[in-house]
Amino acid sequence: MSTTRQNGSLYTSIQNNIATIEFGHPASNSFPSELLGRLSKELILVGRNEDVSVIILKSEGEKAFCAGASFDELVAISNLEEGKQFFSGFANVINAMRTCGKLIIGSIQGKTVGGGVGLAAACDYVLATENAAIKLSEFTIGIGPFVIEPAVSRKIGVSGTAELTLDATNWKNAYWAKEKGLYAKVFETQKELEEEVELFSEKLASYNPEALTEMKKVLWQGTENWTDLLAERAAISGELVLSDFTKKALKKFVK
Repeated sequence: MSTTRQNGSLYTSIQNNIATIEFGHPASNSFPSELLGRLSKELILVGRNEDVSVIILKSEGEKAFCAGASFDELVAISNLEEGKQFFSGFANVINAMRTCGKLIIGSIQGKTVGGGVGLAAACDYVLATENAAIKLSEFTIGIGPFVIEPAVSRKIGVSGTAELTLDATNWKNAYWAKEKGLYAKVFETQKELEEEVELFSEKLASYNPEALTEMKKVLWQGTENWTDLLAERAAISGELVLSDFTKKALKKFVK
């Protein structure tokens, strides 16, 4: 069941110490700013819930996992402040994922572009299907994946990030993503993926919650400067999106 709501949808269900956060949007599960804001708040809220040991992050439907940021909003940016605010959306979500105190399992059922790759990279453990190809196409519209880069490089290294960013028109398949360390396991079908996510999250939730919390801190050591770093990166993207080059490139896509 996919949402038809213009600003998308966000649902959380909590069962057996596992919180499942599911987002959706009619445009291939892309994120308008409002939905990114809601996801950031939800992650922080769930992170504080003592009845939750583990978080599952997933999206609606059987097709794309996430098409990144809302294209319509990107096209509408008219000044630096708007630009910085727009790109801060993913920065805030990644920082919420990093600091929420709970381990996050990503369930990736399909193609993932731009900011969606950043979301996958900010999960602590990712399970995916064969359809979960990834692409960073930001160069094609005159910007770059600056906000998500720290999260992506942390998972797949600088060389993997360079390969993904510079080859901006091509998809990398799920097995490439697994080889690079973005995905832990890849399954043939969505049904197998969902079964494994359930089994794995139940196993994880059965462990000492204090040990899980400490492990979360250990895994994210060295990222304490990301609040400032990602804000700086949002400003870089905000400036680039106003350039003549990007305006012309976006016009082509809008046509």
